[in-house]
Amino acid sequence: MNTNFVSKINCGAGDDLQASIVEAVKLLGGFEAFIKPGDRVLIKPNVNTADPFPASSDPAFVRLVANLVLACDPAEVTIGDTSTFYQNSCNNFEKLCLFDLNKIDQRLKVLTFDEGKWVKKKIAGKYLKSVSVPEILDKVDKIIFLPCMKTHFVAKYTGALKLGVGFMKPSERLALHMRNTELKIAELNLAFKPDLIIMDGRKCFITKGPTEGEVREPGIILASTSRFAIDIEEVKIIQSFPGNSIGSINPEDLPQIKRAKEIGIL
Repeated sequence: MNTNFVSKINCGAGDDLQASIVEAVKLLGGFEAFIKPGDRVLIKPNVNTADPFPASSDPAFVRLVANLVLACDPAEVTIGDTSTFYQNSCNNFEKLCLFDLNKIDQRLKVLTFDEGKWVKKKIAGKYLKSVSVPEILDKVDKIIFLPCMKTHFVAKYTGALKLGVGFMKPSERLALHMRNTELKIAELNLAFKPDLIIMDGRKCFITKGPTEGEVREPGIILASTSRFAIDIEEVKIIQSFPGNSIGSINPEDLPQIKRAKEIGIL
């Protein structure tokens, strides 16, 4: 399998969402190719805020992925994230009813990273030298990213690469957004590596973002092992809609993606 391969499955309003997720991952080898019995798995959705999908992850989408992971017989599954620095993560999880997923299975735990310890990691970057990340990253075997598809008023777009900002301690995020934001986002990704990425592209923002914007419905599920490749496909899809705020720039020339390639995040 090409490590930069991105599977694309149509999933319109009347389609079976679970079947579409299964098919997208099947083209990469299936969930069983990523999750082995006894694995400790971390599922990272987008709970930057509790604004409706595609501003944040659709709880139904998160639930379906969790159930598909649980079917692979992992030892434990954690669903976790931390919201933007000016909002309360716990309140956002409650508004999205994500804590209700704790009832699915005794092996499943939903938490905000604010509840645990933060560990300082050095980063061999030009613009970012260190970052505090949740301790749980050192305690899991597999990481699954569940990014949304949307534009971003600062970073131009937000996808798999920017989803990693949820791993950054909130008190450090203000500096991230002050200058060289897109380049720092790419370098932040040196601190972790998802094993699987499943992007919910049933809806997207083509302007503004990340909390609101003009909505379109690509009706697609993307899956990949590459943050670099899946973000390129996301940008192409957003650019296919007239009036989008990214314009016609080659996706590989966007600062996040260009810097990711330079530092080997492919």
